[in-house]
Amino acid sequence: MAASVPERGVPRPRARTLAPAEFAAAVRSLQLTRLRSEVRVEEVRPPQRLAPWTHALALSVLVGDEEAATGRLVLLHDPSGYEAWEGTMRLVGYVSAELEPEMAGDPLLPEVGWSWLMDALRGAEAEHRAAGGTVTQTSSTRFGDLAGPRRTTDLELRASWTPVGQDVSAHLQAFADLLCTAAGLPPAGVTALPTRQA
Repeated sequence: MAASVPERGVPRPRARTLAPAEFAAAVRSLQLTRLRSEVRVEEVRPPQRLAPWTHALALSVLVGDEEAATGRLVLLHDPSGYEAWEGTMRLVGYVSAELEPEMAGDPLLPEVGWSWLMDALRGAEAEHRAAGGTVTQTSSTRFGDLAGPRRTTDLELRASWTPVGQDVSAHLQAFADLLCTAAGLPPAGVTALPTRQA
């Protein structure tokens, strides 16, 4: 099933027909991208000051009835281009996920988180350049009547990269795969073994 990108409630400051052809083609490729069934995606209000043309998607990964990871992917387009972009389009991604307790103490967690993105881009054959970003690990402790586990560890990844070509569907696929990895899901087509009862 193709990813659903509803238009409801999203203001359009400019008519889509006025968008540059390169940007319009990239947006269309996002709308036609097929994602695995655990991923939900919808169009959201894009930031207005990052580039002349922007398009934003919010993604979430459901494990059972719970939201295990969330993310946002923003497509930027400036026909004039930027030297730092090395092109006229740029993808900006943000991921947030609560990690399993056994991963919380891994000193290499930031490097692991970044490798998830790079591996996902390679796996989807999403050709890109000028990738950069940050990975942040945060720990929280609940007190009082707050529901949930007493201690949690979250991973936040912020990254941007320049896609090569107007078809950016592979980049959305890679970003969705990154979210699934952060949520603890096995790769698509792989069934996780059931936990053995003691």
